[in-house]
Amino acid sequence: MLALKEIEKEILTLPKKDYSNLRNWFYSQDSEKWDDQIKQDSESGKLDFLINEALSEKNKN
Repeated sequence: MLALKEIEKEILTLPKKDYSNLRNWFYSQDSEKWDDQIKQDSESGKLDFLINEALSEKNKN
């Protein structure tokens, strides 16, 4: 497996279109991981405090 520094060096040599495709792919992967983490946190109850805060604010009005 390539070391991080080798990967970085290779990325810097990519043609513009390939670099753009890699950036889009990486962004997509990052978004999927974020979505998965939010789903896990939601299902585990870690985000319940947000619902409680929103309901509390709504009840104040």
